[in-house]
Amino acid sequence: MEGVIRGVKLDKAGGGSVAVKEEVVPVKVLKGRPLPFGATPRDGGVNFSVHSSQATSVTLCLFTLSDLLKAVISREEYGVLGPGGNCWPQMAGMVPVPDDEFDWQGDLPLKLPQKDLFIYEMHVRGFTKHGSSKVNHPGTYLGLVEKLGHLQELGVNAIELLPCQEFNELEYYSYNSVMGDYKVNFWGYSTINYFSPMIRYAASGMKNCGRNAIKEFKKLVREAHKHGIEVFMDVVFNHTAEGNEMGPTLSFRGLDNSVYYMLAPMGEFYNYSGCGNTFNCNHPVVRRFIVDCLRYWVIEMHIDGFRFDLASIMTRACSLWNCENVFGNDVEGDFLTTGTPLNEPPLIDMISNDPVLRGVKLIAEAWDTGGLYQVGRFPHWGIWSEWNGQ
Repeated sequence: MEGVIRGVKLDKAGGGSVAVKEEVVPVKVLKGRPLPFGATPRDGGVNFSVHSSQATSVTLCLFTLSDLLKAVISREEYGVLGPGGNCWPQMAGMVPVPDDEFDWQGDLPLKLPQKDLFIYEMHVRGFTKHGSSKVNHPGTYLGLVEKLGHLQELGVNAIELLPCQEFNELEYYSYNSVMGDYKVNFWGYSTINYFSPMIRYAASGMKNCGRNAIKEFKKLVREAHKHGIEVFMDVVFNHTAEGNEMGPTLSFRGLDNSVYYMLAPMGEFYNYSGCGNTFNCNHPVVRRFIVDCLRYWVIEMHIDGFRFDLASIMTRACSLWNCENVFGNDVEGDFLTTGTPLNEPPLIDMISNDPVLRGVKLIAEAWDTGGLYQVGRFPHWGIWSEWNGQ
């Protein structure tokens, strides 16, 4: 099957106006595979696959290199508005290429005993942004690399990075009359792209379509390991940046709202996260997504462990819970209401028995904002640890 990519090329015309031209690039469209989900290099091309139980059609929008030179794909500089004061410019994911290699220099997991860990929780930007840090690349992954020797001198052997998957720090941008400045989501607990490092924490910004940012993150992990320091990520699978039923449509809501979120019968969002929505973690499709994501960060990025924000949500029954839609078989009388805490949650079971994930550190923040408090009794399968809220 033959097809075309229709890109929009913007050229400056006389008097400062902009002329719009359409650029047509021929492509060959072949039959793809349903798995794995996402964009995957394969057979000289890229396989695209998404899940949707309700969609009648799907549109794949590809940007050409000329689009990247005129069009706004994302924001490159932290805290800076896009053209026209836009807080939400069009965000596009980089299409992976199979030959984009990184020299790990023989890096292997440190496998430090958990009882011996001295964990330093840190914000990637905040740790080195101030001039007193005296680094060449303040507020970035590379800036943190420059401080690894200092951390080693302190006796730190594990760093836990506050959220550094792609998020929009300007999602709540508005004037704060109390402080006399504008609101910014500094912490980042509002993930947009679970498979991308935060691009505005990279000194290279969007260079090379964001691939350099990925390499900066990998360099941070590699150099940390050289200093005897493991790297953990604070991950947010309890909710997303799409808010409640009045929020923006960025990804999951548009693909399959009823699969990816816990919904009430009239379409309202359950809010065990306190952030407007609750990720439907124990649905088969959603838990596959979560496991795929975690495996990516371990296999591709060499991450040593994860701290799961509001992890108790990951133990709650998904929307329309029953054995048939979770395990493939039905048991008479087995029906739980949405959000009921489970003694053996399928997602925690799946993570705990995964051949890749069971070998890394798994740390639960064992509560949520819906009143579920599981400190001392989080389903641990013998390998999970907990933050002690007491």
